[in-house]
Parts: sequence; structure tokens; C-alpha cells
Amino acid sequence: MTKTPRVALVGDRSPHVMSHVRVPALLDALAERDGLVLDAYWIPTEDATAPGAVKGFDAVWLLPGSPYASEEGALAAIRTAREDGIPFLGTCAGFQHTLLEFARDVCGLSRLAHAENDPGADAEDLLIAPLACSLVGHEGTVRITPGSLAESVLGAERTTERYHCAYGPDGRHLEALREHGLRFTGEDEDGRVRIAELPGHPFFMATLFQPELAGDGTRPHPIVRALARAATVL
Repeated sequence: MTKTPRVALVGDRSPHVMSHVRVPALLDALAERDGLVLDAYWIPTEDATAPGAVKGFDAVWLLPGSPYASEEGALAAIRTAREDGIPFLGTCAGFQHTLLEFARDVCGLSRLAHAENDPGADAEDLLIAPLACSLVGHEGTVRITPGSLAESVLGAERTTERYHCAYGPDGRHLEALREHGLRFTGEDEDGRVRIAELPGHPFFMATLFQPELAGDGTRPHPIVRALARAATVL
């Protein structure tokens, strides 16, 4: 008997977060439309601090809903997925914390901070800072890097995506992440980073936009479908 792949949905589940409301319907749609059946487990960020909290899962999705109850738990889930080769997707706050985990644990930039989590941090130490213009409820074009994982998933070099965030990466620190292997493969029309991926990993992608908000929720976004497919392969 083939076991059903298990996906860890890491986040502090709330009926007030649209992404969280959308996920059950998306999982149903993946099963009905694509034959991709996943066994989903919600893991609050405080529980994700426990050693091995997401080990053994076939995929990890770090969902929006910041500020997380535990920054430590969110970062621990990312690190486990990155180091253990578990297919991973981080969206919105998941994207922000993916960059933060990579900066601290791979680049050794332990001082870098997220402004929402650490409002007292020095401005020069902010990897994730308040956006000059909030993207809450915003929709915009994302340009995709040719030859990237993102392009192979989306099948296009431009896409229009939905956002619901007020924080994003400070460009001053991104070169250090690039030098250590993180690849930025999606930008908005002004060249601001919107997608990150990790070459050599089975599937590791993070987006500032929220693919789970695409459409009416009955047709999974290609990125969500790609995570499900990666989970079934492993």
C-alpha cells in the first residue's frame, strides 16, 4: 500500500487569516483535480520549536499569519526542511522568515532581524523591514528569471500575483544571501525581490506573494501544485 504523503502546515491557525481558511479547500482541489492527495497536519509555531517537529514529513509549508507566536519555531521548521531535503514552501511571512533563517544559519549573520518581530532593532540590522508602500490587498506583476525553478513551475516569465503583507526584504543584505547560494528568481516591476529558491534542494521556494489566494480557491496555484507533486515524489 502506498502511503499518503504528509505535509506539515506550520503556522498559528486562525479563522481570521484568509490563507488559513483557503488551505482545506486547496487540499481538496489538489486531490480532486490533480490526484494529489496529502495528509495535512497543522503545527503551531510554538510546537515547531520541539526537536524533530517537522522531521519525517514529506513537505513543509510555512504559512502567513505574522507575527508568529514563535519566531524560533518558524525558523526551526525552515532549517529542518532545508537541511533534510524536505520539499518546502514559504509564503508571505513564510518568505520573510525563509530569508531570515538563511541569513542567520547559512550566512552567519546572526544580528539580522525582522522588524515586526524585533521593532527595537537597529535599522541597519533589518533584513525584513516595513515596506514603503503596504502590499495588503495588492496585486502586481512578477517577472520570473528564465531557467529557474519558478519558471519551470509557472511556465511563464511574467505572472500576476496577490499580496497581503506590510514587510519585505531590505535590499542591502541580499547580496550576502546570494553569495551563499540562495537564488532570487522573481522581482516586481521595480526590481524588488519577490521569489527565492535554493538550487540543489529537491524543492525549496519562498514567495512574498500568496499563491494560496489565487482565484477562488478551487484551482490550486501552480506553486501549490508543485509542492504537492514534490511531496509525492519523495
